[in-house]
Amino acid sequence: MPPTNSPATVAEYLDGLPADRRAMVEAIRRTINRRLPKGYEEGIQYGMIGWFVPHSRYPAGYHCDPRQPVPFAGLGNWKRHVGISLFCTYVDPDHQERFRTAWLATGKPLDMGKGCIRVKRLEDVPLEVLGDCIRRMPVKTFLERYEAIVPASKRRSTGAADPTRVATKRTTTGSRSISSRSPSTTRSSRSRR
Repeated sequence: MPPTNSPATVAEYLDGLPADRRAMVEAIRRTINRRLPKGYEEGIQYGMIGWFVPHSRYPAGYHCDPRQPVPFAGLGNWKRHVGISLFCTYVDPDHQERFRTAWLATGKPLDMGKGCIRVKRLEDVPLEVLGDCIRRMPVKTFLERYEAIVPASKRRSTGAADPTRVATKRTTTGSRSISSRSPSTTRSSRSRR
């Protein structure tokens, strides 16, 4: 599991790893960095090494937390494994299937959820397959796939708040629910603008 006190830099993250895990993480990181298309940046994201689309390229940020840039891939040391998070496969089922097929064709074991791979030994990682997966997803394509899976209602705007949306605050009193509108966003206050 990534440390509770998140390191500020990739170097700090690596320095905090046990020697055997550090060698494994560094080898996987080297593969990703060598094959990473232009436009992505590396840094610490969600307490681990991450590669992402910077806010300078996609100002709206990640729909789940707009303060974060859109994640592309991640690499973290956990208690029982090293995790390789491939959001690039999560956003594109065809890309994911191609990746799974190529990995399994190597004969190496694959423990993968929808976008996260769990590995215990470097020997179990077909680095060439991982590198090809990273290389095949340039920023423009990745953002097109990302926007296609995130409903417009979940995407954050890059500018000021949308004046056509009505803000509601839901509170519960006893067994009934009360909905209240913010005075600045009610229909009557918007129509006076």
